[in-house]
Amino acid sequence: MQDADKGQALELNGQDLRIGIVQARFNAGITDALARSCIAELKALGVSERHIRHVSVPGALEVPLALAALAESDDYDALVALGCVIRGETYHFELVANESGAGVTRVSLDLQLPIANAILTVENEAQARARADEKGRDAARVAVEMANLLEDLS
Repeated sequence: MQDADKGQALELNGQDLRIGIVQARFNAGITDALARSCIAELKALGVSERHIRHVSVPGALEVPLALAALAESDDYDALVALGCVIRGETYHFELVANESGAGVTRVSLDLQLPIANAILTVENEAQARARADEKGRDAARVAVEMANLLEDLS
């Protein structure tokens, strides 16, 4: 939900964190905006540019596989999934939205690595454009917060 009350996170410190980003290229205008805001926010939180790896895949269904490959490398403290699925006239929207989301969650749980899921699922391009900047920043904050939390819990 846009402009939702997300509560107040603790002070977020991304210094020394290594973050991987997987961006779907489908709906590139939207996913590029997600990536720009995510990377800018990671840097603002102290994540060094050299500790950010940004890769792209064809679409949202391919995001989980690339996330799994990054997670299995054991080189990252958290990952970010970026994509945009816009409702069309067929059931394909539900398939892509549901399966990409389930895949991201499965990778996170199976490999015990936080993944901030910013694969937008929207009714139209206007909704996507209205959400891209905020959701990209949110994904960066979630990745940093969860990486720090898991470090504290282990």
